[in-house]
Amino acid sequence: MYYRVLLALVKLRAFSLLCAFALSMLFSVSGFAANSIDGIRVWPAPENTRIVFDVKKKPDYKYFTLSNPNRLVIDFTNTKNTVPLKNLAANDPRVKLFRSSINKGKTRLVLELSQSYQLTVFPLSPAGQYGHRLVIDLYDKKTTVKSTAKDRKNIGDIIIGVVAGHGGEDPGSIGSKGTYEKNVTLAIAKKLQKLINKEKGMKAVMIRTGDYYVNLNRRTSLAREKNVDFLVSIHADAFRTPGPSGASVWVVTKRRAESEMAKWLANREKKSELLGGGGGVIKNTSDSHLALALADMSKEHSLGVSFGVANKVIKEMKKITKMHKKTPQNGNFAVLKSSDIPSILVETGFISNHREEKNLTWPKHQQRLANAIHTGIKAHFLAYPLTGSYFASVGYKKHKVRSGESLSVLAKRYNISMSKLKSVNNLKSNSLRIGQTLKIPRTG
Repeated sequence: MYYRVLLALVKLRAFSLLCAFALSMLFSVSGFAANSIDGIRVWPAPENTRIVFDVKKKPDYKYFTLSNPNRLVIDFTNTKNTVPLKNLAANDPRVKLFRSSINKGKTRLVLELSQSYQLTVFPLSPAGQYGHRLVIDLYDKKTTVKSTAKDRKNIGDIIIGVVAGHGGEDPGSIGSKGTYEKNVTLAIAKKLQKLINKEKGMKAVMIRTGDYYVNLNRRTSLAREKNVDFLVSIHADAFRTPGPSGASVWVVTKRRAESEMAKWLANREKKSELLGGGGGVIKNTSDSHLALALADMSKEHSLGVSFGVANKVIKEMKKITKMHKKTPQNGNFAVLKSSDIPSILVETGFISNHREEKNLTWPKHQQRLANAIHTGIKAHFLAYPLTGSYFASVGYKKHKVRSGESLSVLAKRYNISMSKLKSVNNLKSNSLRIGQTLKIPRTG
């Protein structure tokens, strides 16, 4: 009897220990699975690769790099990975391979890299369709070469920078049919690029050429590196209800332009190259008042060009689509912040409006929008060509007739025959009236 009781107690003790072990394992697994990696997205771009980890909760992580071979190691605490790693890096030139391991409650992800890269790692809080994320940016290491207008192969071209809004993991606004703004803007931007490049005297520079995200500051840096004369950013508007519709054109607010200019002036030794032709003087002068005056002239010129192009683009867009705003609007958009580069932002329509969402995905309508933007930009620079550009030697100047001026006087002043001047302006006689506007052919 004693032995039976003793055996029963031993079995009960063993069972209790087994249960305790099972419970500890259960709690251990539960604790380990407090967070999870539910998605990994890789976005290759010409200058960088962005890797986005979609996590269930705010990520608890640490990271470090190793060399020989080059690797990036990320440790996620109390996190399980649910994403297959095979082929994640198949189309990326910078990440060769993803692999993972689990150790002491941590999931370790190792990214085998093609070489050493500049690295940025940061978490993002939930926004829009996305939850918590951890973002890794791998940037190519480059030696920056300062470029100037003299670097251009063809000084006669007016360089137009074309920015397709959003891109990569940033889809922009999303229509009710699932249309991504980033796809619409890229389609219109590519059509605009083709039109500009077909135009003698103009050249397009695409800031984004594929489905990837370009940092807002990098967009303007690229524009400067490419000696862009004018920057146009393509977007599609949205509202919380489907009612609003129509296109609009935006320019930077004067307050935003002044704020950005103040930042440059605070450190003009470094930033003088951003201020156009007066940059060298601004850099070298010890007279802060002179520097401020030159910078202010640069800002005012840029704002004037921006408004001029905006009005011309609106005039053309009215012909092919409804306008939500019929005059240029002032905005505080980051892409318009560079006071040294004249720029506009074109909202091509409301992607949240059912009819306009359909139009914005229609290639024929996209082409019409591109045509209108191109025609508006061209019209401005024909009327007000840049010095030394091809447009400065073609087209027409405008002259308003003043008291005492005659057709023969103007023909002599502009070195053109009276018959040519009459023909260009469809004049039936030699008589002119004060205030009359004449077109004067450019001769170079």
